[in-house]
Amino acid sequence: MRKRLKLTLVAAVLALFMGYGNNAGAQGQSPSEAAATGMTVQGIVECGEGYNSHELYDVKISVLEVVRGEKAWELIKAASKSNQPPKAGFEYVLARIKFQYFARGTPGDCNHELKGNQFLALSAKGQKYDAPSVTPPKPELGGTMHSGDSREGWVAFMVPQEDKKPIMTYGVDESGAVQHGGDMWFQLY
Repeated sequence: MRKRLKLTLVAAVLALFMGYGNNAGAQGQSPSEAAATGMTVQGIVECGEGYNSHELYDVKISVLEVVRGEKAWELIKAASKSNQPPKAGFEYVLARIKFQYFARGTPGDCNHELKGNQFLALSAKGQKYDAPSVTPPKPELGGTMHSGDSREGWVAFMVPQEDKKPIMTYGVDESGAVQHGGDMWFQLY
């Protein structure tokens, strides 16, 4: 009886250390484990040009706030008179995002061009939604990131009204950098 209890206890401790039964480490690393609003997801990007030495940078991304529907449309409408209402059957979703960028070593002088189009909205089943052609509220997320920089800003999406649990992903493809460990995933609800 004691031997079985010890083996069970050892197995439980090993499972805990190996991550079984604890999905907290997986948050934001896959579409099915998209990070909730307020959670920070960490990733690594590689920055450099051509055959030059490439540097590794840590990025931390959090969705601070999600606004959807009529309230999102009111904020988008106020951001620019040229913004148009969403197409029939769709609604706007706004995400206020915090993006942080840190060099892992020296010299740490590689800049990252942060752009709103590096963020994409999808259904939980992976259907990509077209990015709307609108000006988001100020501050708009984007700009040249230097090591140690932190930015907050808005990104706009348009999703079908019936999709109550859309998700968002971040990928560096648009900036020319290389991302390690895959895309990062966030809930837009």
